[in-house]
Amino acid sequence: MALQDGPLQGTPRSKEMGVYERLREQILSLELLPGERISERALEGRLSSSRTPIREALLRLEGEGLVVRDGRSQRVSPIEVAELLEVFEYREAIEAAAVGLACRRARPEQLSKLQQMLDRGLTDSSTETWFAIGADFHVSLAELSGNRFLTRAIQDVVTRIARARWIMARSSQGREEAHREHSEILRLIGEGQAEEAKSVILDHSRKVRDSLVASLREQQRSFRAHGIAVLD
Repeated sequence: MALQDGPLQGTPRSKEMGVYERLREQILSLELLPGERISERALEGRLSSSRTPIREALLRLEGEGLVVRDGRSQRVSPIEVAELLEVFEYREAIEAAAVGLACRRARPEQLSKLQQMLDRGLTDSSTETWFAIGADFHVSLAELSGNRFLTRAIQDVVTRIARARWIMARSSQGREEAHREHSEILRLIGEGQAEEAKSVILDHSRKVRDSLVASLREQQRSFRAHGIAVLD
């Protein structure tokens, strides 16, 4: 039993987390655009917060690769195609290891719960729901490995590709195929077919990678016209 479920409401720590979480959400949902200059003073009004928790949040977001230094100021990190390609290489190794362990450790009720989460995307077609399910599925899948380090690695991967995924999530293309592939991965894990499960998830990851990269490159000029920094 945990000694404490989380920070007490209203404590300095909970306020700091609130600022971080709101700022992070605004970056991931492109409310703050890639490449946009960050003004701490503007964020004070935007987030109804003092300067100290904002600076701490920005420092943490810098560690996650969502904020970058620009001289004495900071910017929202641009979306970089080269970085995405590296992240997906890393993802392949980490996710394959997680799936292999999940085949030995996952319980039927865990797999059933994950399938129910996936199926919710068939009845709720909103962009927000689809985006959340896609991210939550891969983190939850990593949790089935029982390895906290693999789970943290996948959480980092999910964060670093989130903004590119958000752009793609606005399109309904590929949703049924993604649901089918995710469901197939769960089935194979339940049957303990590690090599087959690894093969399906690697193929799925590469399809997502190719789709994201192609979309970003095709729309690069349009993104720039709208103030979204996308670099090759």
